Amino acid sequence: MNSSASDWNQSGPPTFCLLGAIGYSSSLDTCVLEVAVILFLTVLIIAGNLVVIFVFHCAPLLNHHTTSHFIQTMAYADLLVGVTCLVPSLSLLQYLRTLNEELTCKVFGYLVSVLKSVSMASLACISVDRYIAITRPLSYATLVTPCRLRVCIVLIWLYSALVFLPSFFDWGKPGYHGDIFQWCAESWKTNPGFSTFIVALLYAPAALTVCFTYGSIFKICRQHTKEITQRHARFSSQAESEKGERCEGCPDKRYAMVLFRITSVFYVLWMPYILYFLLESAGLYHHKVASFLTTWLAISNSFCNCLIYSLSNSLFRKGLGRLFSPLFPSCFIGWFNTKKPPTVPAIQPPPRPDARHDV
Repeated sequence: MNSSASDWNQSGPPTFCLLGAIGYSSSLDTCVLEVAVILFLTVLIIAGNLVVIFVFHCAPLLNHHTTSHFIQTMAYADLLVGVTCLVPSLSLLQYLRTLNEELTCKVFGYLVSVLKSVSMASLACISVDRYIAITRPLSYATLVTPCRLRVCIVLIWLYSALVFLPSFFDWGKPGYHGDIFQWCAESWKTNPGFSTFIVALLYAPAALTVCFTYGSIFKICRQHTKEITQRHARFSSQAESEKGERCEGCPDKRYAMVLFRITSVFYVLWMPYILYFLLESAGLYHHKVASFLTTWLAISNSFCNCLIYSLSNSLFRKGLGRLFSPLFPSCFIGWFNTKKPPTVPAIQPPPRPDARHDV
């Protein structure tokens, strides 16, 4: 083992590792640890998002909802994040020695930043879509059309690409995704102006949009539930009809809760990265290990989205069960169908389009 480590160290110049600041005795240990962490997340991200994409393509019911377009956009972006994460692994294993480190660093950091921006913007668009579906159910079909959805998705990609484009003109550093490369970590410095620019044009608008839309959705659902409860208590003789009406409010609230969990996990995983980004840009704090941990914690959100879909969405679980039914026994597949959709009364007003389904 020692001989192989010495041979590895003598095969070329010492490999740059961010975790070297932890204080391991051998640089091989830190590089192997970094490679293990990155490869582990890469496999999870690629596998998880491939499953999401396959389920959406194999389950026609999922494609009937407008939010599925944004979810699939997010899945494709996260899948590409996993694919691009193979680049730092190859760099740590010294397979990219012949490439220009500065150019590779800039291109990699730019691509990952754009892809994560697409995920964040998609979550904001999902929240807006749900807000319109609940607040304007009668005009929803005319406001949200397939053509407008396609235009919105194109704008998401275009906007994300333009926001980080100034980094190629030496204005600043878009993030720490490329700090696996030594040039990124030591020569590419953050700029307070560019960091403020990214926060003002991307992070803050997305966060405010999500907070406003979901806050409004929860307020509407709580008010609707309260009115139904009061009417049920006042007219106990109409218990059966009110019971059916009570069930109508449940899907909206459950749907909002599912999307709220997805968004909460997204920002919980990204908040340390954003805070460190602002602190280093202001010159208040800088640490290589902190940049590594916050960066890959944020990137891990690309897998967490898939996990939340599979656990929270009844239609997704059914589609996943059908996809893997040839591989697993029926008793295991039955777990995916444990949550039944709420019963719909025989006589009810016209349903609001797309407003009563899970993600």
